[in-house]
Amino acid sequence: MKKLMRSVAEWLNLGKDVLLATIIEDFGSAPRGAGARMAIIEDGSFVGTIGGGAVEYRVQQIAPQALRDKKSFVLAFALSPDDQDGLGMVCGGAVSVYLQYVSASDESAKELFAFGAALFLRNVDSWIITDITDEANWHMTIVTADERIGSPLPEDIPHTVYIPNGGPQFEHAGKTYYVECLTSAEKVFVFGGGHVSQELVPLLSHIGFSCFVLDNLPEFANRGLFPTAQGVILGDFDNIANFFDITEKDYVVVMTRGHSHDLSVQAQALRAKPRYIGVIGSKSKIAYVSQKLREQGFSQEEIDTVHTPIGIAIKADTPAEIAISIAAELILARANK
Repeated sequence: MKKLMRSVAEWLNLGKDVLLATIIEDFGSAPRGAGARMAIIEDGSFVGTIGGGAVEYRVQQIAPQALRDKKSFVLAFALSPDDQDGLGMVCGGAVSVYLQYVSASDESAKELFAFGAALFLRNVDSWIITDITDEANWHMTIVTADERIGSPLPEDIPHTVYIPNGGPQFEHAGKTYYVECLTSAEKVFVFGGGHVSQELVPLLSHIGFSCFVLDNLPEFANRGLFPTAQGVILGDFDNIANFFDITEKDYVVVMTRGHSHDLSVQAQALRAKPRYIGVIGSKSKIAYVSQKLREQGFSQEEIDTVHTPIGIAIKADTPAEIAISIAAELILARANK
């Protein structure tokens, strides 16, 4: 989404109209679900994806004419080999794709997408809300807790509706809206700047997490090792509250160089009650730290909330493989929130 928003903003500033394709509904099995987006310009250049395959190819075929006609509309695709109106796909589901024409002469659209692109430099929660009641005449708004940029929204839409239950569409006052999260203030706090962390942080940054690294040695608390991190701190593992305010929305990854540091960080993290705590280590190390935590008064139920050994079990061996397994587990934790 970050690359897509920036590309749309750049294309509009260059005077190029854009067709924004968004999956707004999905049923059954489909390559991508609601929220998948791609943007296309008339020469065929595009960014993003709505799943590849036949659906994406068909949208790319339709895009040049839609841009010339300056039209916005919804296309429904059946993903069944037996459906004569389908695409010959075996998924067995269906998707609705909203093709949204964005004119380069629309100054409000330029402002909207520029604002959306800039949000990725800020640590805030934000949402895109599109009024799709009249699919030919869309109205889009980007909202944060304090700002609304774009088309006016009814003031009585409650903030909680931005994260709808049961799907990305909601009805309000006779209108239909499509909503999705644009940016998230969720943070990953990585304790220990060793080889696995150096592989992990770029992965997490690429998939939308804001990463902060703390180590107690200057050779590891090194900005040069973590160019994609939001913050790299040289600090004390025993007093992490001096550097970070860990909330219930955050993720903690513990990969220090010793049992005592892991124990200290894990105990502090458990008290903060973040969404996720993961600790790297062998079975003997896990048993040692767990026993010490019980001695400090933590219940077994609390200790069992920790993901240790950290990562999805894919028989990872190298630092890069271990980083992939950890990133996969964080993706799952985020998806299940």
